[in-house]
Amino acid sequence: MHFELEKYKGIHPGIILERLLAKKAIAQRPFALALGEHPQTINAITKGRRNLNTALALKIEASLGLEEGSLAFLQTYYEIAEEKKKLLRTPNLANFRQSLFWDTDISKMNWDKHARAIIERVYERGNETEKKELEAFYGLPKIKIALQNSKRKPYTIHKNKQKT
Repeated sequence: MHFELEKYKGIHPGIILERLLAKKAIAQRPFALALGEHPQTINAITKGRRNLNTALALKIEASLGLEEGSLAFLQTYYEIAEEKKKLLRTPNLANFRQSLFWDTDISKMNWDKHARAIIERVYERGNETEKKELEAFYGLPKIKIALQNSKRKPYTIHKNKQKT
């Protein structure tokens, strides 16, 4: 079976597997048992909740008559796409003063991993522009939770006054 991989780059291989099984009218449970795998494993893969390892990819490819390595290839490109998303997730850095993050390289910060510390610092030392950028990036619910769980208190979130 010829399988066009280029158009599927970045898509979880489980989604492709689910489509192939549906197209061939193969139920997941009997398919999983025929491969010697737990049905829950195949289900988690088809729902994109679990990655596809190489050994299982080879079994699936052989069973469905796919080109060897095609699903492993898709898994690799899916992981690359996910990593790129993580790297690209940053706010507009032009809206932050260099002096606010004097002790670190702002362009290399992990904005998801260090969200609470960043939020605390901006609300402690930042100006209104920096706070608004943070609100646009994280959203008010996440900021409120971070400030409520902060050891340093009180922090306040300024609500925009709307004219009526």
